Amino acid sequence: MEQRTAVIIVAGGSGSRCGGTLPKQFRLLGNRPVLARTIDLFTSVIHGTEIVVVLPARHIDFWNDFSARFEVAPHKVVAGGEERFHSVRNGLAALCTKPDLVAIHDAVRPFATPEMIRCVVDAAAESGAAIPTVVPVDSFRKVGDAGSQPVDRNRLRIVQTPQVFRADWLTKAYGAEYDPRFTDDATVVEAAGHPVRLVAGDDGNIKLTTETDFDLAEALLAVRAAKEDEKQTAATELHAQEVPQHGR
Repeated sequence: MEQRTAVIIVAGGSGSRCGGTLPKQFRLLGNRPVLARTIDLFTSVIHGTEIVVVLPARHIDFWNDFSARFEVAPHKVVAGGEERFHSVRNGLAALCTKPDLVAIHDAVRPFATPEMIRCVVDAAAESGAAIPTVVPVDSFRKVGDAGSQPVDRNRLRIVQTPQVFRADWLTKAYGAEYDPRFTDDATVVEAAGHPVRLVAGDDGNIKLTTETDFDLAEALLAVRAAKEDEKQTAATELHAQEVPQHGR
């Protein structure tokens, strides 16, 4: 039986690293707000899902007004907390349904692919906890008081979202006290004693943090649009070839 999955989209940051006055989750990307793209992505992949968006309290009225100018899938908005930990906890408390699984995703990752999302959800349904990761291509060094040493990048993974967990595991894990070592949801769940499965992520699942990221996002959006046009053109041509020609 398919397990019910709810989604918490976390957009608690100020977006100051991008400059300007508009937080990055509200900036337009291809004439649509980044946050709207992320919301609609999950609605299209997980049909009938409950979506809770966590925003800074001071931005809620702005988003409610701004999002009304676009067609955005239904979602509930709640205020975040001091740290991401507290924001996710608030999102969990705001869920109205009783899902089997909960997916937690960064609002500023609008390019997660449907295939990757389904893969992480399926892995979590089997194991209880799953996160997407990618293999780094850069070299790394560990810095300390005695200098620096190289790090074997083959033993490293870059963590992405969505991170998906059994709802009961996640709720209980977030009943703990906040710890600065909680860098993401996986670390919270692991601290509660649950193993986390690593699933192949996607290099295109970028997190929009700097102005350069937005330049890259516009290019990525154009490439994906071009590929979709090619698919539609090919499908139209194939259909035309298969339709019987009458009157000849």
